Amino acid sequence: MSQSLAVAEPAARPAAAHERVAALDPRRALQLALGALWLLDGMLQFQPSMFGRGFPQMLAGSAQGNPAVVARPITWSAGLIGHHVVALNAIFAAIQLLIGLGIAWRPAVKLALAGSVAWSLAVWWLGEGLGGVLAGTATPVTGAPGAVLLYALLAVLLYPADRPPAAPFTAARAVGRPAAQASWLAVWLGLAALALLPASRAIGRTIADTTPGEPAWLAWTDAHAASTLTRHGLLAAVVLAVAFVIVASGTFLPRRAARAAVVLAVAIAAALWLAQGLGGILAGSATDPDTGPLLALLALAFWPLASSTAET
Repeated sequence: MSQSLAVAEPAARPAAAHERVAALDPRRALQLALGALWLLDGMLQFQPSMFGRGFPQMLAGSAQGNPAVVARPITWSAGLIGHHVVALNAIFAAIQLLIGLGIAWRPAVKLALAGSVAWSLAVWWLGEGLGGVLAGTATPVTGAPGAVLLYALLAVLLYPADRPPAAPFTAARAVGRPAAQASWLAVWLGLAALALLPASRAIGRTIADTTPGEPAWLAWTDAHAASTLTRHGLLAAVVLAVAFVIVASGTFLPRRAARAAVVLAVAIAAALWLAQGLGGILAGSATDPDTGPLLALLALAFWPLASSTAET
């Protein structure tokens, strides 16, 4: 008796982890990085120090130097939080965790990104005093124009929508190339302008102020940088401003030069983060990682693409 042998097709094996990562859409990867930063914010907000009087006092301090129309709501908000600091701080931390989790969960990403814009703008005013821009104390090293403002901008640029058929970089997919380039110019030329203000010339003292509470290795690094830059504050401010202007021109350059500008932007963001004492995370006094990581994430959103992608 004859038997017929059928050769079955091999069952499709699940994609390995590294294959799934390799296939991850660039915008989705950036969204997940943004979500991770929101989760970090939420965890930092749960630090014991944030449930004490120091938190509302820190918020009230952001009113100093601002016009009355900006300062009064900040003072009122800080007073309200001071009376209910435990409950309200827990709510603030939970909101940030929910934003991060919402961005990570694909079905909720649109709602989470939209909500993060509203939350970020409220915190930028009531929590950061508009980044000190109107108070005359804002410098790139102190985190101007404000970390949460960059959160809001990234949420808009990484929103899952595709307007142009072929975007030259990820940030242009949701808002189009002209709007994305305008936001890039606003950020980096704004930082250049802030770097030339008188407050930025005290860069050495600003870095030195970040050292209390830091681990020994970071305090040593920041202390030596502060000592060097104290003697060359004006020169450092001018060099930093020029570097910002070079980065600002990046999205208008040919692909190879544009990629070099993005690499420079990431390097500047890393240097700023080091000067910011890693945002105070290791000192136990941070409510967010400061602008360094966010500027780096923004720069990666403008990395020139070989071709457009259609996935969210």
